[in-house]
Amino acid sequence: MDKRVYLLTIVSFIVGLVELILGGILDLVAFDLGVTLGQVGMLISIFSLVFAVFGPILLTATAKMERKKLTLIALVVFFFANLLAVLSSGYAMLLVARIISAMSGALLIALCVTIASNIVSEEFRARAIGIVFMGISASLVLGVPAGLMLGNAFGWRAPFIMITALTALSFIGVYFLMDKIEPKPALSIKKQLQTLKNRKILLIQLTSFLFLAGHLTLYAYLTPFLRMTMGMDGTWISMMYLIFGVAAIIGGGVGGMLADRFGTKPTIVGVIIVFAVSIFTIPYTTSILPLFLVVMVVWSMLSWAITPAIQSYLIETAPKTSDIQQSLNNSALHFGIAAGSMIGGIVIEQSTVEMNATVGGVFVLFSLGVVIMSMTKRKEKALSTAA
Repeated sequence: MDKRVYLLTIVSFIVGLVELILGGILDLVAFDLGVTLGQVGMLISIFSLVFAVFGPILLTATAKMERKKLTLIALVVFFFANLLAVLSSGYAMLLVARIISAMSGALLIALCVTIASNIVSEEFRARAIGIVFMGISASLVLGVPAGLMLGNAFGWRAPFIMITALTALSFIGVYFLMDKIEPKPALSIKKQLQTLKNRKILLIQLTSFLFLAGHLTLYAYLTPFLRMTMGMDGTWISMMYLIFGVAAIIGGGVGGMLADRFGTKPTIVGVIIVFAVSIFTIPYTTSILPLFLVVMVVWSMLSWAITPAIQSYLIETAPKTSDIQQSLNNSALHFGIAAGSMIGGIVIEQSTVEMNATVGGVFVLFSLGVVIMSMTKRKEKALSTAA
């Protein structure tokens, strides 16, 4: 397989870092800019929303541009957007920086996925796309602990300084290692969305949305949750995020193995059920640290264990449009992150952070109902055909 795929994975990892990096330093940003935790959390929601919407739009709008040149332009815009975040003196300026970085980042991720699938032979296409998505998943998991450790040590702007430096290195890598890649005909947004007319596919995508929304309702506000319910300081919180990150990455691999061994459907249903139990249980374990750690590890492992199973399920359900479905699933995930961060912010503003886990758990149960509807529909069709 073409080793340039790993360069694209690094780019996708760096872009993905920006999305949730504020999650661990909510209190630092809120204090420095004189705003509430909910308002800072909204910056995560806005980023994810812009990211989900503009990825397919910008990729279609730039369909005729040479891919390497477009990637370099997007990297430059992404660099200056994060530099603007570093220089932000107020909430509005940081908001603008987040919007610009989300738009350019969404285009970069879309480019990484499409370029990876084009520079390898057909037999390696699915694997190449999977590797790029691993970069995205790893960044979403590690972004918060990275931001937390750097933010506590050097201030909340430090994580964005790191990202600008890594973006500059990515630009150099793409400039010298990537060849010119002529664009290929791209499906219009309308045709991509038309694939969602298939009820089964729509319900699968909705499952990803609801599951991530439920997860982020608590995860985006884990720092204030740990401070308020367990009295943890920066060092302990950093350790919690490190444990969470390692467990989540392991969970992604475990999820793939479970799907291969037991099938995608049992894996998806089983993961959602155990995940729901864990997130509902978390608030009741905060008085016993060892028990809390066990439940948190289960919660973190399963948070990304569902992704490979969902993507495999989409390939099984719609093999002819699997590339499109993976792209749309990426948008569904980010819509879920946006919704969860937004809902979590509302809960923490209107009630207490202890309620975030319960509200998130309700959305996870909704995702279970939706995916069962998807699977039940298929069985009904099979029975009617047999009759």
